[in-house]
Amino acid sequence: MGEDLFWFIRRGGGTSFGLIVSWKVNLLDIPEKVTTFNVTRTLEQNKTQLVYKWQHIIDKVDTNLGLRLFLTSRESSFLRGKRTVYVSFITMFVGGVNELLRKMKKSFPELGLVKEDCIELSWIESVLYSWFPVGTSLDALLDRKIKDLAGYVYFKRKSDYVQHPISIYGLQGLWKLMNQQGQNPPDLSFTPYGGKISDFSESEIPFPPRVGNIY
Repeated sequence: MGEDLFWFIRRGGGTSFGLIVSWKVNLLDIPEKVTTFNVTRTLEQNKTQLVYKWQHIIDKVDTNLGLRLFLTSRESSFLRGKRTVYVSFITMFVGGVNELLRKMKKSFPELGLVKEDCIELSWIESVLYSWFPVGTSLDALLDRKIKDLAGYVYFKRKSDYVQHPISIYGLQGLWKLMNQQGQNPPDLSFTPYGGKISDFSESEIPFPPRVGNIY
């Protein structure tokens, strides 16, 4: 296989093409149960300090733990008539809830995670938990058709890579900026790097963000 064909079939972009003559699938062992949680914090719940701490530990924690942040600005439930930024900590841990709680207590005790926040389920069920309404059947994963275009949201997205943690002052400025954007402010998603992804060199696959990128 030539070098150009390798890049075409791995991730060449929308204008690339290639002829696939064979492929290999790597399978990984997954425990019978994985653990997920989605907890939300606000400014009144020490949000800024939590995000600041998250930046310093997220690329160094267990490789079986993926802990993302989703930030959105909406009307405060504490201060009527004012907006605040809500931060959702969303994870999928390849392992059981008791093991997850031990690791979180060691690396991120400030979040205050408790067993009641967590859900144990199979890996395939965790896909439904992340992307579908509660109660959706696994059969939904077999449906490849878009039934109702009106029910889908179209949006613009921009990505960047953070190599140095944002300061407390910088985060406070970010919250202020998000709250000034009116009724349709941008949402932010912080997706961690590091961990297992750091084992691959920049030239090994066509996805260069590797060591040095926190999220």
